[in-house]
Amino acid sequence: MTEISWPVIIPRVSMAAWTVWRRNWDVFFKTYQVNFLPPFIEPVLYLLAMGYGLGMFVGDIEGVPYVEYIAPALLAISIMNSAFFECTYSSFVRMYYQKTFDAIVATPLMIEDVITGEILSGATRSLIYASVMLIVLVAFGVVDLPSSLLIIPFAFFAGLLFSCIAMCFTAVTPGIDTLNYPAFLFITPMFLFSGTFFPLSVLPPFLQTFAIAVLPLTQVVTVTRSLTLSSISPLFFYSLVWIAGVILIFFILAIHLMKKRLVV
Repeated sequence: MTEISWPVIIPRVSMAAWTVWRRNWDVFFKTYQVNFLPPFIEPVLYLLAMGYGLGMFVGDIEGVPYVEYIAPALLAISIMNSAFFECTYSSFVRMYYQKTFDAIVATPLMIEDVITGEILSGATRSLIYASVMLIVLVAFGVVDLPSSLLIIPFAFFAGLLFSCIAMCFTAVTPGIDTLNYPAFLFITPMFLFSGTFFPLSVLPPFLQTFAIAVLPLTQVVTVTRSLTLSSISPLFFYSLVWIAGVILIFFILAIHLMKKRLVV
């Protein structure tokens, strides 16, 4: 009787993935002066220009001062950008130009371990950047404590989401310049239309539905805003489940796409 071989859907990942993560961690801290500067400066600029500047004309939104309204959005945007750009441009450089992936795969590590390590690195960068930014926001007094501290573990969770999505783009892009397309056509629209700087309720109904059902940043903003304002949104638990489900889907997809690209 012929034995049927079924395709493996769930990737086989070992603890060796943390070795890849540790390699990227060491590189990150060799240039810590540059890496830690943006998350300190960025929230200050946004808070001064938009929170306090534009906020003088906007007033309260949904009963919340504008500077406190955009503070959790700044955290969510930082989580998105740090993970996404780490697992697109940085991962592409390691894969294509530095040949780091080829060198690691030549060891007993599997491709699944390499890609998982990259995804964990992106999520870790989200955690670091969000933690640094949270310190700034606490200093300005625009977030509630202690509930806002829950954003620190959530940042890693949300970072996994954007890291997995980013690795899918990295797997299919033919060249590093092509990564500009997801940056401009995927990241920038979310930056503007995910309930970041104004409520989703001001958008047409079909755009509201699209943002809630499809855009990852909408879910992250919902959670961060609930935590920083100590007010649980009706969509809070929906967003957590949505993020978990999409992480699983895109993690599996990222592994399979990268294996298809790397295995000759």
